[in-house]
Amino acid sequence: MSVTVKAILGTENYYTEVVAGENKIITDEPLEKGGQNKGFNPFEILATSLASCTAATLRMYLDRKGWEVPKIQVEVELENYPQSNNAVFTRKISYDGAVLDEDQLKRLLAVAEACPVHKILHRNIEVNTSFFE
Repeated sequence: MSVTVKAILGTENYYTEVVAGENKIITDEPLEKGGQNKGFNPFEILATSLASCTAATLRMYLDRKGWEVPKIQVEVELENYPQSNNAVFTRKISYDGAVLDEDQLKRLLAVAEACPVHKILHRNIEVNTSFFE
């Protein structure tokens, strides 16, 4: 699967429009970093990718199994440690209004671990950069 996004930043400090197909989001930096806090910062977007992919993957599985779970909540905390070249994602999942037994919860944990974004984050990642006109 290939995905292409385009980030467009003009002269307004850090206010960036990110476009993917017909969809657009705004990213920005917090006030204390010189931005206007009009959108998620890039680290929040990265954590959002894991949280939203996990929720969608779990929903697909739950629906296929016919398990009654009215609401899935996925909270992701990203701690970045540039000095040690490490980052830690802490993901917490809750199933509001659901009664799930231990075997179901174990299976759902395995499903969460199989989320496509989770899998990408566990691979070797390569970033290739070039210029275009």
